[in-house]
Amino acid sequence: MSVSSRLISGTVAAWVQIGINLLTQLALVPIYLTYWRVETYGLWLAILSFAAILNSLDLGFQEYLGYEFLKIGREDLSKISEYLCSSIFIGVVLGIIQIVIMIGAVFWGILPHLLGERLTRINNTNTIYDAGIVLLLQGAAWLICGSIGGLLNRVLSVFGYYPRMAWWGIFASVLMNLTPAIAVMNGAGLLYTGIILAIVRVLSDVPIYVDMIRLLRKEGVKIVFPSLMLGWQIFVRSSVISVTNLFENFRQQGARLFLTPFVGAIGLAAFATMRTGANVAMQGLHTITNPLMPDLMRFLHQRDQVRSNIAFSTVWVVAIALMAPALIVLQAVFEPLYRAWTRGQIPFNHWLFALLSLGVLVYAISQPAISVVRGNNLLKQQITISSLTAGVVILGIVILVPLFGIMGAGMAILLAEIIACVAYSMVAKQWLSQHELIWPQRSFNRALISVWIAAISMSGMIWLPQYKWIIICISMLALFWNFWRYWHTLPVLATQHAMRLVINLPGVKFLFSNS
Repeated sequence: MSVSSRLISGTVAAWVQIGINLLTQLALVPIYLTYWRVETYGLWLAILSFAAILNSLDLGFQEYLGYEFLKIGREDLSKISEYLCSSIFIGVVLGIIQIVIMIGAVFWGILPHLLGERLTRINNTNTIYDAGIVLLLQGAAWLICGSIGGLLNRVLSVFGYYPRMAWWGIFASVLMNLTPAIAVMNGAGLLYTGIILAIVRVLSDVPIYVDMIRLLRKEGVKIVFPSLMLGWQIFVRSSVISVTNLFENFRQQGARLFLTPFVGAIGLAAFATMRTGANVAMQGLHTITNPLMPDLMRFLHQRDQVRSNIAFSTVWVVAIALMAPALIVLQAVFEPLYRAWTRGQIPFNHWLFALLSLGVLVYAISQPAISVVRGNNLLKQQITISSLTAGVVILGIVILVPLFGIMGAGMAILLAEIIACVAYSMVAKQWLSQHELIWPQRSFNRALISVWIAAISMSGMIWLPQYKWIIICISMLALFWNFWRYWHTLPVLATQHAMRLVINLPGVKFLFSNS
């Protein structure tokens, strides 16, 4: 399968995944708020957020190994086998450690404070006990599915199976989203919904495991006796990324966890639902960057300036031509949809929605720089930037939320994303210069202008709601002008590649073939 075919297949699969996530989120929120109280729904979100933060320790280990597998390549099968088997043992240990931390949080009485028990007035001992059981079940499911399955998934990317694994992910996602919703509709409470989610996650991974093992055998990856020394060395080297991911998660799931003690489960539910649109946009961005990463790393290591610029421009085209216009329109039309979606139980905050949307847009234009830094395992720079931005989020929440409510959390997250964008761009530019490559500054500047246009447009619609459609028209013209200027900064090969990708997308290709 060619590079373009892999990119298109992986991107289409990921967009299908986003569509499913969007549809299920749109359906699940009103379902949860119909059959559960807002406090219970907020508690459910807090549990999942705490579990996600703990998972980041394991994900850092997997991310480091994923890049190591790409560096080794498919030619050295014996080394890949040794790395894989040695890392599986460490992955299981990390999964067990997460469960131990969860048990400690439950039995040492830390969990109620993490879940905002005082502010949500959930003083019922049985409710906290149920929350603890749900948390432990999610940890057990992660140990079975994520700790090992994540490593197998990453090693298969070396052999070009990223799209196939993405389609398997769609299968698992459908099952994990639908069955808890059905359980809630049939009267299941917090505990039984958590039990069902954990069971379905394990069962849905059985056929995926079977397929992954078959593919590994096909490619010649063998089971060898693990080297504890090698596994430990990988863990030590990856620990920086694990800590980095932990800090990175503070900008995402961690913001929820630190927000809960200040605003309670109800405020957390408001923040999480308000962030849904931004999360969908972020997931859409990852559909481009994730399939692109293996090829981008090869271009960088080959000192291929032209193809590296093509990879960078692919991400920025999405931000300038799709994300910025979509987020502006969403700012104008989302409020009535939001009120119906949340059954009128959670108020809409225009400024919070705008701040979160801008945070995702800044994150989008940062992706090429982040890919350079992470793909080359620049560990010191990663942990420095991540710890700085995590501190900004935490300190921002502590200072701004008491002053501005949940809008303060949006301000803190946007500030952290801006700092991360500047820092990652500086590091990426330096690394490229040291390796005889050039950072495409003109294209990057055009991407920055799209952020400014979106920020001015959203602010204008909030201050002057009676003129919002006029503001939208003006902003669309400004974005079109900026995209036109951006297009002319690209080399001919990059524009040809972009057009080829668009023409080969499903639906577009069908139209061309029948014209």
